[in-house]
Amino acid sequence: MSDTLFTPVELGGLHLKNRVVMAPMTRSRAVDNVPNDMMAKYYAMRGEAGLIITEGVAPSPGGLGYARIPGMFSEAQVQGWRKVTYAVHQAGGNIFVQLMHTGRICHPLNLPAGAQVLAPSEIAAQGEIWTDSRGQQPYPSPIAMSESDIMATIAEYAAAARNAIDAGFDGIEVHGANGYLIDQFLNTASNHRADRWGGTIENRIRFAVEVARACAAAIGSERVGMRISPYGVFNCMAPDAEMDALYERLIAELNGIGLVYIHVVDHSSMGAPEVPAALKERIRAGFNGKYILSGGYDLARANVDLDAKRGDLVAFGRPFISNPDLVRKLRDGMPLTDPDPSTFYTPGEKGYTDY
Repeated sequence: MSDTLFTPVELGGLHLKNRVVMAPMTRSRAVDNVPNDMMAKYYAMRGEAGLIITEGVAPSPGGLGYARIPGMFSEAQVQGWRKVTYAVHQAGGNIFVQLMHTGRICHPLNLPAGAQVLAPSEIAAQGEIWTDSRGQQPYPSPIAMSESDIMATIAEYAAAARNAIDAGFDGIEVHGANGYLIDQFLNTASNHRADRWGGTIENRIRFAVEVARACAAAIGSERVGMRISPYGVFNCMAPDAEMDALYERLIAELNGIGLVYIHVVDHSSMGAPEVPAALKERIRAGFNGKYILSGGYDLARANVDLDAKRGDLVAFGRPFISNPDLVRKLRDGMPLTDPDPSTFYTPGEKGYTDY
């Protein structure tokens, strides 16, 4: 069997020891939205990965949509993240932080005082969200962002990118996938705007492009990647007839900025619609940076797709939860431990650092 997954690769100015990426996964362990020693241990335990991408981290108070997710906008948060990056680097790893503004996937009970639930349009997501104080609550109707709200939010992403480098991260991943704020601008299910931020393809990609541009200007494009989810339906997203054209145009714009990688989500292994192979091929062919594959990969499929040049790195999600030594287990053909879904988002060490 090919061992391409375990060969080194260059990513911007980084030398990665293998092509295994730990995918971003919300784990809800940041009490008071501040990273802690337990989180430092969790990430350091997975330092064998060529690249670790953190859970979604809010660039601003209004982006803290879920209970106990960390932020990157206060000095206490930066100090907390320094513990994490130091521990990962001591373990021989590289780590990017994923900047995730949840937009309408939020509840006021999960936000600090003064923060508001903002989104491109005043369209509530269907369903409910967990709050620690009152349990499950229906999604509220968000406030449609004004022009000044949009410009302020772009600036918050750039400030969070600078904070990330100050905290010791090797780079950032802009979360443009899975129905969160950037994806809410991209998708016609959540964006009904009639101004320069909605309607046409050029207008709907504008927010994603401007966030990427601002972050690249702040810390250098070689330190910025983006995650996207074409045809994704998570968090009430819905494909439309222009989806292929939208993502091809987005990729062209990101090329102009010089992003270091694109991370393409395909959740078909979990029951979501598959991203068409032809679109993946066009994104791969049209993007100048590295391409991170993700979505239900095992060792054999990872090597097949790497050898076929469908991507440069492969992200693994849930297997990393219950197998901190996943790289060694994959390399040595060892059986994997199954995770306990009941502990995915609970506070405490159980199901987090005790595997």
